Amino acid sequence: MKTNIPNSLFIRNRANLMACLPEKSVAVFTANEPMPRNGDQFYPFRQQSDFFYLTGIDAENAFLILSPNNPTEQYREVLFIEPYDEVKATWQGEMMDNKQAKEISGIETVKSSDEFYAVLNDIALTGCDTIFMNTYEYPKYECNVETIQQRFVKKIKELYPLHQFGRTAPILNELRMIKSKEEFDITQDACNITAKAFRRCLETVKPNRYEYQIQAEIEYIFKLNNASGHAYAPIVAGGKNGCCLHYSKNDDILNDGDLLLFDIGCEYKNYSSDLSRTIPVNGKFTERQKECYSAVLRVMKEITKLYKVGGTINEINQTTYRLMEQEMIKLGLFTAEDVAKQDPDHPLYRKYLMHGMSHHIGLDVHDSVDKYKPFQPGMILTCEPGIYIREEGIGIRIENDLLITEGEPVNLFEGLPIEIEEIEAAMR
Repeated sequence: MKTNIPNSLFIRNRANLMACLPEKSVAVFTANEPMPRNGDQFYPFRQQSDFFYLTGIDAENAFLILSPNNPTEQYREVLFIEPYDEVKATWQGEMMDNKQAKEISGIETVKSSDEFYAVLNDIALTGCDTIFMNTYEYPKYECNVETIQQRFVKKIKELYPLHQFGRTAPILNELRMIKSKEEFDITQDACNITAKAFRRCLETVKPNRYEYQIQAEIEYIFKLNNASGHAYAPIVAGGKNGCCLHYSKNDDILNDGDLLLFDIGCEYKNYSSDLSRTIPVNGKFTERQKECYSAVLRVMKEITKLYKVGGTINEINQTTYRLMEQEMIKLGLFTAEDVAKQDPDHPLYRKYLMHGMSHHIGLDVHDSVDKYKPFQPGMILTCEPGIYIREEGIGIRIENDLLITEGEPVNLFEGLPIEIEEIEAAMR
């Protein structure tokens, strides 16, 4: 996918990172590798987010060295790309050359990836005490598959066992939380495409269609508008399936009288969007569905006010739980007396609301996170309260993406139907 992002973004990102590195240090990065699918097939390539953030390069077999204090100016930023292979170009398409890599990244020194270890050896053994390494760090993420970044770290440590080592993840997580104007514009474009896909669903959802058919409508709009695809596994969940938080089978029939919960977002120029909406399959909410939907929407409107400078994810979560507890009492799910007697370690609301309300988004749909860090202008976060009543087959989640500013938050899905009347009118 051609991103056509101005290289000034990547130049600035590298400068910000290098300003945080101590003297006599170097930071090294490797691109992602193709992931095997089956037989001789691979999954579509997706660049490692930090590598893209620093280079804009969307190709495998690439490396980056940042050595801000190096006495040799051409070694302060060095990009390595895969050497030209005529056979590979014939079978898989034209390969990037050094000139293109320089234009995309803004890096003057571009070499063949075959030269990486020789150049690194020269840099690491000349006035370098610390090597900063890069791996993905997210508190709730676990993966049993060893990534190329993890293997890369092991290899570098074996080559330079007497050097000190540092982590780039804490620095980059901090930097990536604040979005530049370019990043905001791309994210807004991603949200606009996702909004178009949801509007198409409002026109095409009806009883006796299948969830996967609605997913196909979404994917059609994504690709029609130059998005690379989904930012995450899409959730198109009818009826009781909406009570499964990460439902992704999307293979059930849509029944008359049920709700349909969407949690969808396209990836555009490697940046994510994240939208949740809940609509009636037949175009009209029942009275009970209206009560539950209105409860979630009221809470959403209240907590949106907290997306201001100085707010925190933790504050939003705690406020939502308190407000939703009151709404659940009104909905007859339990009583105030039940709450007074509940086990404080297992509050009653957790049966009907099990997740957090907010996360950062950017190059990853669950981007850099610190739920205690106060909000700053330039952060983009989700706002996504919900309620899940399994015994009634009612699952409702409503989600917007919000930009933190010096004043009121900016809703990146502004104008998209969210009120009951708006949804029913659009479906008519």
